[in-house]
Amino acid sequence: MSEEGDNISEMDSDRDLEEGTEMGLLDDVVYSENYLPSYRSAGGIVPKVEQAEFDQNPDSLFFNDGKRRIDFVLVYEDESKKDLDKKNTFQRRKRRREHFEASLMNMGMELEATRSVVDEKILFVKVHMPWEVLCTYAEVLHIKLPIQANDLASKSSPFSCFTKYFYPSEDVIATETEFFTAPFEKNRLEYFIIKDQDEFFTPAMRSRMAYYILCRAPYEERGAVKKFGIHKLLDGGVYKAAYPLHDGRFNIKSQDEGCPNERYLLYTEWANPKSFYKMQPLDLIRKYYGEKIGIYFAWLGFYTLMLTLAAIVGLCCFIFGYRTRETSTWSKEVCDPEIGGKIIMCPRCDRFCSYWRLNSTCETSKDLCIFDNYGTLVFAVFMAIWVTLFLELWKRYQARLEYEWDTVEFLEQEEQPRPEYEAKCLYQRTNPVTGAEEKVPYTACGKCVRVSCGIGTVLFWIFLIVASVVGVIIYRLAVFFTFSIRLREDIKGLEPFKEYVTPQMATTVTASIISVVIIMILNNLYEKVAIWITDFELPRTRTDYENSLTLKMFLFQFVNYYSSCFYVAFFKGKVVGYPGQPVYWMGLYRNEECDPGGCLIELTTQLSVIMGGKAIWNNIQEVLLPWVKNLIFRHCNKVKSEKIIPRWEQDYQLQPLGKLGLFYEYLEMVIQFGFVTLFVASFPLAPLLALVNNLLEIRVDAWKLTTQFRRIVPEKAQDIGAWQPILQGVAILAVATNAAIIAFTSDMIPRLVYYWSFSVSPYTENTSHTMTGYINNTLSIFNISDFTIDSMPLDEVIPYWFNNSTTCRYRDFRFPPSHPRQYDHNIYYWHVIAAKLAFIIVVEHIVYFTKFVLSYAIPDVPDKVKEQIKREKYLTQVLLHEANLKKVAKQVKPFADMIKCDLEGENLDQHL
Repeated sequence: MSEEGDNISEMDSDRDLEEGTEMGLLDDVVYSENYLPSYRSAGGIVPKVEQAEFDQNPDSLFFNDGKRRIDFVLVYEDESKKDLDKKNTFQRRKRRREHFEASLMNMGMELEATRSVVDEKILFVKVHMPWEVLCTYAEVLHIKLPIQANDLASKSSPFSCFTKYFYPSEDVIATETEFFTAPFEKNRLEYFIIKDQDEFFTPAMRSRMAYYILCRAPYEERGAVKKFGIHKLLDGGVYKAAYPLHDGRFNIKSQDEGCPNERYLLYTEWANPKSFYKMQPLDLIRKYYGEKIGIYFAWLGFYTLMLTLAAIVGLCCFIFGYRTRETSTWSKEVCDPEIGGKIIMCPRCDRFCSYWRLNSTCETSKDLCIFDNYGTLVFAVFMAIWVTLFLELWKRYQARLEYEWDTVEFLEQEEQPRPEYEAKCLYQRTNPVTGAEEKVPYTACGKCVRVSCGIGTVLFWIFLIVASVVGVIIYRLAVFFTFSIRLREDIKGLEPFKEYVTPQMATTVTASIISVVIIMILNNLYEKVAIWITDFELPRTRTDYENSLTLKMFLFQFVNYYSSCFYVAFFKGKVVGYPGQPVYWMGLYRNEECDPGGCLIELTTQLSVIMGGKAIWNNIQEVLLPWVKNLIFRHCNKVKSEKIIPRWEQDYQLQPLGKLGLFYEYLEMVIQFGFVTLFVASFPLAPLLALVNNLLEIRVDAWKLTTQFRRIVPEKAQDIGAWQPILQGVAILAVATNAAIIAFTSDMIPRLVYYWSFSVSPYTENTSHTMTGYINNTLSIFNISDFTIDSMPLDEVIPYWFNNSTTCRYRDFRFPPSHPRQYDHNIYYWHVIAAKLAFIIVVEHIVYFTKFVLSYAIPDVPDKVKEQIKREKYLTQVLLHEANLKKVAKQVKPFADMIKCDLEGENLDQHL
């Protein structure tokens, strides 16, 4: 570098200290060399990266020598090729990049740079980890590797003769040999099964170790202060991308001997739509993408499989309701011209709403019978048991995967602190476990401040959601008033739809659509806030970070998605008063009433709109956007057809998945799980819709990962993390919500009370229990002369058929006019309330007891897995520890023999 360049670099360094991040630069961080086991300061002359021309092999995964495997790729733009005036910024980026690459080489990594075929301004730096470096970091990360073949025969499933047709053929994806494994140690290489050093560490392991080093390698030093990490360089524009390589093209099998074609196999046997009926090749997914991706698809596949049973039962419940809709006694009475046609109902809003006949809601009443029947009760209890079986069986399946994928003791041994946490370690404290001094990024008071700030921000956003829900409620009240006046006139020409498009239904549908829009907008805003709060809290490990973010996001999403459903299910129409004395919101808006058939049909509509809208929006985001972005990128970087593009450049043209890509996949499924379980009593088709969505979701996610995104860095994961207790919490809450929906939202309890208590003497003349007369007995009478001036209907809205009637009916259980306790709740009301409370208590206790028994009866870890874990620990003890003792004993034996001889000689001398 010239003198002028050196002067500029020194000036830039001084200016960095003053300016901080004002020009979009990187934050200063303090970094200890203790976190880099093999770190040595670059110092002196900065070594340069070797440059090489592309060897015209598009499928090559190696350096130009064909021997050194590419473990990671860094991409940057050569500033000397740009005609811009930001010379200082470019010099700073170049200096940081050179020092970063020098740090990597000083840590033992080998680099090779190649210029882009498409754009000569772009350079690709290929990173290779030699054997010695791999061994060092395999020990640092406690990577478990094979020590002996598994000698415990695995039991074949009794259904294997049937399920084998749904698994990929072993000729295509070979079954891997099972091994007992142990954490790798460099000084005990002879105990590990090493057939070939180049194949001993899988590409996923190599990429993970390379990423660990890249996240901790420094790029700038100022005395005791070091700046470090590839993430900071990516954020500052020093590098444009960093990623491991796919092993080939997804749609064409590579002919290169060094290419294992695992991506091609994953596409043809997993992501291809033609393979929709096949089970997922989880071992290959785990091997290629890492345990974290593997455990997600294992959970999603298991959840989808369990949904099959729920969907079948839910569909049967729906069919039962549909077939009985025409024979239902209460719907017949509503539709009967002599009963429902002669019952005049009171207006549902003030002044501009008119009287209406009950039989105008005939079709709505029939539709309600589909979802509000005795089969719904059976299905709600079934789903409470189903969710318990799902969680318990998943724990068993997860335990087996933990063992097979070597993650049983992952959290205790392998997970390292996050670089962002390490960088802020400034304060000393005594470790309560070891008693040793260690550095932490904050004091006890500082940690309390950070946590309090996070809790306060989350609560603020939750209150914001509640405020938006209140806004939607006010919209419903105001719009129902408008629709009641004009809707019938506006749809006069649409005769086929006239019976279905009621003011109540139009209000519900439009309010649901508005709720979906608000949900999506608030999601995008809160997402950034939640990430900022979690970054501010500085969790120690990646798992701690994701668990903290998961809890924040789910609390927000729970309120955001479910608040409108909770309103319709448990608040709407519950406190409305009666026509002469209605209840008002803020003294302006009359509280919303349910349809004469109840609010259950509105809850069903709300659920279907939100679930459908969410699924459509997510698919657009997950599939269409990456595909369009890749299409635009390829169009903008179009090259001549005769040019051969290397593997690393083909991957650069794909989209990055993002730091939290998998998090959003989990969140989407857990929110769906909430819809399926929390409100299933109102919508038995929810499991079927979820099943269809998930069958598509698995293939869409697989297609997206294998074709549209760069290969992500493989990560270890023991389980599904914080999502497990969240699912358990939702399952517990689902029992209460479904019992409450049946008790307070549906009409099942009032019907049962009428059938067993009020359909016979002394309340009626019937001698046997019957549902006849139910509608007439559950509608109270109101004298229209008791209307207030503000609530009395205007003369111009009163229909011609009213015929000067003096009374109207409304949905409630109150004494009639002229009764000494007129408009007070009657005995039927108190019977119904008592029955509802008794129902909730009995059903909850029965279901919770059943859940407890199932949880106790189904062990979390299968006996076979327990045996294998014990066998592996035993072998580890024998092979690694006892063998080491024998080695020490062998080394000490000559000295022991010498001492023994000396002692024998002394004894002989004494004897003589």
